[in-house]
Amino acid sequence: MSRPDYKKIVCAYSGGLDTSVMVPWLKEHYGAEIVTYTGDLGQGEDLSGIYRKALSTGAVHGVVDDLQDRFVEEFLWPAVKAGAVYEGQYPLHTALGRPLLAQRLVEVALEHGADAVAHGCTGKGNDQVRFEVTIKSLAPELGIVAPLREWDLLTREQEVDYAVERGISIPITKAKPYSIDQNLWGCAIECGEMENLWSEPPADAWIMTKDPSHAPKGSVELIIGFEQGIPVSIDGRPMGGVALIRYLNDVAGHFGVGRIDVVENRVVGLKSREVYEAPAATLIHMAHTEVERITLDRATFNYKRKVSQDFANIIYDGLWFGPLRDALQAFIDHTQLPVTGEVRIRVSAGLARITGRRSPYSLYDEGLATYSNGDTFDRAAAKGFIDLYALSYQTVARVRRNTKAAIPELQELPVAKES
Repeated sequence: MSRPDYKKIVCAYSGGLDTSVMVPWLKEHYGAEIVTYTGDLGQGEDLSGIYRKALSTGAVHGVVDDLQDRFVEEFLWPAVKAGAVYEGQYPLHTALGRPLLAQRLVEVALEHGADAVAHGCTGKGNDQVRFEVTIKSLAPELGIVAPLREWDLLTREQEVDYAVERGISIPITKAKPYSIDQNLWGCAIECGEMENLWSEPPADAWIMTKDPSHAPKGSVELIIGFEQGIPVSIDGRPMGGVALIRYLNDVAGHFGVGRIDVVENRVVGLKSREVYEAPAATLIHMAHTEVERITLDRATFNYKRKVSQDFANIIYDGLWFGPLRDALQAFIDHTQLPVTGEVRIRVSAGLARITGRRSPYSLYDEGLATYSNGDTFDRAAAKGFIDLYALSYQTVARVRRNTKAAIPELQELPVAKES
């Protein structure tokens, strides 16, 4: 197969199986200089080790960034304010990391005078879309190489053999073939065994959460404080974003909270069984929604639920840098102006439940809500409200009764007989 004559390729590099194999493969098949790029999104790995590993496999240079603060401020908090949870379960930790990594990949490629970038995404996954749409949106002049769509290494076992033959250290074995993609916001776990929808994930696959059946007895209570939709404190202690997320990951993970096992719809059209861990994200999204419940009016709260799903789809589909995300973000930011307050959550084995909520902007009026002394609700007004609220339906019933003979299909519709 004829390949473009690239002189320098900047390769997104995680040090996992695919990217460990990619560097020598790119050198062998493209003959280009390879520069690796690694972004730290809080995956907890030894980045100096990854840098050395990249050089040992044939890269001429490696760039390593700590992107954790940027990840939180520019991607995670906007997603939290949006309430972005894909198909009601996936908090989008991988999907939120990809546009930032692809953005930095482009920046590094331009800084180093590269004519192409490469990624280690599979040919039937979502990440290839996220990386390539971002790259084309930011630097359409750059070439894109996707080795996993080109090479003959069709199974993970073949990749392992390729690495072993070349003396490349890899983080998995044939006996424990888990593919782990982790960042500050969560973890995605893949392996062949879990492709069977009836198989329970292996006990040793989980890395962020303890088995709920082995979690400590009892419970712990947390108070998460928000300012304009962003979590800013735990139990009244102000905390930066990275520290706050790490703290909640530790506490919730210790009790086995945040395990997600879901069959989701991928961008490319197939259904995929996905196993995730997201301890902090689970608590933060739960608490954030609760503050919205007491500070947003009914119409805005319900409409924002629709926007939340649209926003989640945009993230999942790799369209972060598109104009629609910018437009929806403006709406979301405006809705978050009163979303300030505190939520108390009790965490126990495999379970998190809300036990209290408060806000200086709460729309909850105890005088209106109470059935005890101090009730300020005007019951007499209810009849007039119901009469007007039901007026259109009352009119429909009267017209149907009078037109049934002319429209036989209306015979199927229930209408009470006249007394």
